[in-house]
Amino acid sequence: MKIAVLVSVGRHPVSGTARYSRNDAAALAIALDIAKAHHVQLDVLHAGDPANPALAEYLALGAPRVEVLNTSGDACAALAQRLAGYDLVLTGTRAEGAFDSGTLPYKLAHALNVALVGSAVDVNVTSEGVEVRQFMPKGLRRRVRAPLPALVAVHPLANAAPRYAYARMKEGRVAPVAATAPVDEEPCAWTLGAVTARPKRLAAPEKRSGHSRMLSATTTESRGGSVVIEGSSVEKAQVILAYLREHQLVDY
Repeated sequence: MKIAVLVSVGRHPVSGTARYSRNDAAALAIALDIAKAHHVQLDVLHAGDPANPALAEYLALGAPRVEVLNTSGDACAALAQRLAGYDLVLTGTRAEGAFDSGTLPYKLAHALNVALVGSAVDVNVTSEGVEVRQFMPKGLRRRVRAPLPALVAVHPLANAAPRYAYARMKEGRVAPVAATAPVDEEPCAWTLGAVTARPKRLAAPEKRSGHSRMLSATTTESRGGSVVIEGSSVEKAQVILAYLREHQLVDY
């Protein structure tokens, strides 16, 4: 049996500094427990720049070696070629960059033609396959069983506690491997630009009691207001300005 963990480069939410991804670290912690319990081979893979210093932090989290597929083409195609023959692949739900869509597990499972189980908080390997406890909204959980080979996307709230040790970072190594993959033409259709702030929506504060708000949720009632049709643009603007001043949405 062969297990692989896919890791990505994370980003600190305040400083923006590159670091390990907390979601992928949880997937690595789960994979290490499975590999130790079943005495199987575990490989840690990353597709991207092998010179990124954040990859060495996965060594401190327990990975004996991080294999980096150094490719400028389609990362999904390069990973699909490398992961052929693996029984279980674990990865995070999505990376931590601003433009990461979280579609890589789905594209990779489709390329490998294996079952995909997402939002995993617990992963166990049995004689019948893999058993996953899934995260669901409102505190619900669901157990799913899938045959091997399978790909499991780990939820950020997974039951895993990554343990960081600086000594392991010095013992392990990041190994770049040349990979050939077709050029991905999809990013060429996108344009990247600076993030612009969205306009703030002005909303009048709610002054009604809780009982009145509950009644309005079950019945249809008039909320007041006025429709100004007649008059000049200046008069209509004066009505809007008076409403904003009445509800203290402007201070002039």
